[in-house]
Amino acid sequence: MKVSEILKVKGNILFTVTPDSPMLDAVNAMAEKDIGSLVVMEAGNLIGMLTFREVMATIHANGGAVGGDTVRRYMDKHPITITSDAEINEVRRLMLEKHARYVPVLDGKILVGVISFYDVAKAVLEAQSFENKMLKSYIQDWPAVANEQDG
Repeated sequence: MKVSEILKVKGNILFTVTPDSPMLDAVNAMAEKDIGSLVVMEAGNLIGMLTFREVMATIHANGGAVGGDTVRRYMDKHPITITSDAEINEVRRLMLEKHARYVPVLDGKILVGVISFYDVAKAVLEAQSFENKMLKSYIQDWPAVANEQDG
């Protein structure tokens, strides 16, 4: 299964923020939209990610407040990225290895989506469930074995 298949099901709604947006605006947007990440874009290019991890680090650094800084100060400036033709098992390995819960999907320099660890887990579960159903169906349709003593 490829990332492009997950994006087809998930849809292509993207939530972005500029690096010069106030952190409070970004946190409010994440809360209002019930999302765990924002892609940070500048001049049409992905330059970072803002996830709950960075938000929590911000609150910690500011003694329990979001503070008045911009997204640029706290964003992940070097997020891992994948392409839409990446295999889901490779993405799963990469996300586990890098402790990434959200990964932007780029085709060239064009942002086409964001894959979450939830999206990957759901896709893997659905693929395994389908395979399980097919195997059960195959076993139920197995032809009866002739009695070996008849010969």
